[in-house]
Amino acid sequence: MLTFTIGTFAIALNHLLLISALALATLVGWRVAKRGGENPESVLFSLFLLGMLAARIGFVLAYWPFYRDDPWQVVDLRDGGFLPWPGAIALLLGALFWGWRRPPLRKPLGAGVATGMLFWVLASLSLSVYEQGTRLPDITLRNAAGQTVQLSDYQGGPLVINLWATWCPPCRREMPVLEHAQQQRPDLTFLFVNQGESMQSVSTYLETQGLNLDNMLFDSGGRLGQAVGSMALPTTLFYSADGRLLGNHLGELSQASLARALENFDTPTPATSARKPPCSASATC
Repeated sequence: MLTFTIGTFAIALNHLLLISALALATLVGWRVAKRGGENPESVLFSLFLLGMLAARIGFVLAYWPFYRDDPWQVVDLRDGGFLPWPGAIALLLGALFWGWRRPPLRKPLGAGVATGMLFWVLASLSLSVYEQGTRLPDITLRNAAGQTVQLSDYQGGPLVINLWATWCPPCRREMPVLEHAQQQRPDLTFLFVNQGESMQSVSTYLETQGLNLDNMLFDSGGRLGQAVGSMALPTTLFYSADGRLLGNHLGELSQASLARALENFDTPTPATSARKPPCSASATC
């Protein structure tokens, strides 16, 4: 399961873990403060924001070549570009500074930060182990020619699977990014699995936008999203050659966030090439 869903509301599990860690840290800090000390609630929230800011800055610096030509992308947080370790370091340094400045805050703040960080680390590791133990679903889909294909037909090489729809604004924004990556990484097979739309409407959209995407597949019932546990669009999944889930990204991909996600795969060599899908499954056959 990649998202937590209530009705039409869906949130990525890793985001839910962050919010839960903040809530737990606040609760523990408040309980400790009741036995003596200062309530650290406002400081914990400030530290949370500091950590997120540092995580974003760390990501931008690490992938600066992707932001250099369009600096406004730096403040576009929709790509989910954050590095955890700079955020964690900034949060801990901030906690030490506040504890040094305000002695009554030390014990409650220390207890809250330690509890929240421990919960986040253990929960994130558990989620990562669980997700990477999941396999490529054996789902029946249709290709652009209307023929039935099995998702497992594409197994045998690394896969990038994008779940999308034309009515989804972030899906539309990230399509040129994925198209460019498809051209630049022939060692990977990109599958574009449309969720619940007709072939005609998708074909019209791609033509009007001038997009040339190989391996366009159609999932009329949204069964792939249900199988992988994500009811949010767009969702991008990264599978190894043996069908093991290596990672996922919920929400819009930028060039930088996609580059980081593709680090799950080995760097290609000139002799490396993607597994060619069955001809009946290709939109260009």
